Amino acid sequence: MQILMSQAAHARVREPLAALGEDLDVVTFDVDGVARRDGVVFDRATIDPEVFWLSLDLLRFDQAPRYFQQILGGARGKWAQVFAAGLDNPAFTRIMAKGLRLTKSSAQAAAIAEYVMCNALSLLNPIAERRKAQARHEWRFVPFREIGSTRWLIVGFGAIGHEIARRLRPFGAHLTVARRNVALEEGVDEVRPVSELAEMLPNADVVVLACALNEDTRDLAGAAFFAAMKPGALLVNIARGALIDEDALKAGLDRDQPAMVVLDVFRTEPLPADSWLWAHPKVRVSGHCSNAGDGVLARGDALFLENLRRYRAGEPLLNEARPSEVGL
Repeated sequence: MQILMSQAAHARVREPLAALGEDLDVVTFDVDGVARRDGVVFDRATIDPEVFWLSLDLLRFDQAPRYFQQILGGARGKWAQVFAAGLDNPAFTRIMAKGLRLTKSSAQAAAIAEYVMCNALSLLNPIAERRKAQARHEWRFVPFREIGSTRWLIVGFGAIGHEIARRLRPFGAHLTVARRNVALEEGVDEVRPVSELAEMLPNADVVVLACALNEDTRDLAGAAFFAAMKPGALLVNIARGALIDEDALKAGLDRDQPAMVVLDVFRTEPLPADSWLWAHPKVRVSGHCSNAGDGVLARGDALFLENLRRYRAGEPLLNEARPSEVGL
């Protein structure tokens, strides 16, 4: 069984991978696209892997396109484990249309959940305002919102949403989830369909966008969305930039609907230097790095190894994508 992965990923999992079977023929690409087997350079045109591992480290050196090219140009591919939690990239549609099975990553979910919690909590409990008072040597009484008295709304409830809910639960906040499947889950107070967002938003103190981007959710947060938000609420987007109509967001911020927004994803990435979002006092910007936790690579490695074991044993794969998730 031939497997293609990055040289960096192979270096991390060499020993546990070898334990899965001597028949594994591992081919690697380095950051320059040079193909190697057992450290020996050979012609990329001669390989045709059955299994592909697109690990998260590919994004750091913009290597993903050459892996997509290898998958789409091959004849023997059957399964690809990818770094993405969302599958809105058209390449994923082409991969599944070619007949390959596709499994998504949940490795970044814990890191992204911590990013959400840290940002939201630091705004509910105004640490920055106290720091400003300290800098001015100003003895001030700064009130804050207790987390247990807040109501949270998570739009979309995949791996990331579940990790947010798990971290929020000990604080005692009320949690509503908006998604297609309205079955109630442990740790969630209410589950309602996304079509009822206009009724949920006026009650939410913190709104988190954690849903997939598709034709139903593109521009989900538009004029009507912001008009329905509770004045003073917080909005966090760690999903996809195109979920938000940026002009509608700007108008909403002028009315305190929301009072603050935390954005890690944008319609255009990198965010252009002249974007109004950089300097707006009610906007927190980060460079699509909510997944930059120090445990993400290790969790991704473990997920791939477990799915490879399952693949070889003919067992169900973890996080396997449905064709409908890529528009098929």
